[in-house]
Amino acid sequence: MAVRRLNHAVLYVNGLAREVEFYTKTLGFEVRMEIPGRAAFLRSPGSVNDHDLGLFDIGTGHAAGRPAVGLYHLAWEVGTLAELAETRGKLLEAGALVGESDHRVSKSLYAKDPSGIEFEVLWRVPLEDWDDEQALPGGYTVALDWDRTLSRWAPDRETGAAANSPT
Repeated sequence: MAVRRLNHAVLYVNGLAREVEFYTKTLGFEVRMEIPGRAAFLRSPGSVNDHDLGLFDIGTGHAAGRPAVGLYHLAWEVGTLAELAETRGKLLEAGALVGESDHRVSKSLYAKDPSGIEFEVLWRVPLEDWDDEQALPGGYTVALDWDRTLSRWAPDRETGAAANSPT
């Protein structure tokens, strides 16, 4: 498995509107989707990612057992479903896998490193299939169905950076 590139970063913030304004005005991100007061998903102009930056508002203050302002997770992209499956096996072997999700535009594994820092490894659904995937019932995030996924795309199908995507 080769990590191809950083696909996106997700941050816990307080003051979502302020953060969205900051990232749009200073770095030129565009709002892809926003859940007012809760979350925003931003991307760079011309990006083919669903989002390059996710912002989740946790409010002010901090309580034990609740997220603190800062990094939630980084997501690395692999080029093929075979690489994602190989990574899954390695994460299981290490006792690090904590979740698997189908985000319709990506198939994702979630894990924690030995220090407890969460990260995501994903395979990006081919851009031409995004509309069909997002039209499926069940919402934007559902459990990853490996059988369905592997019957829809060949395990060696390269996407994203592996397919020389410009972004």
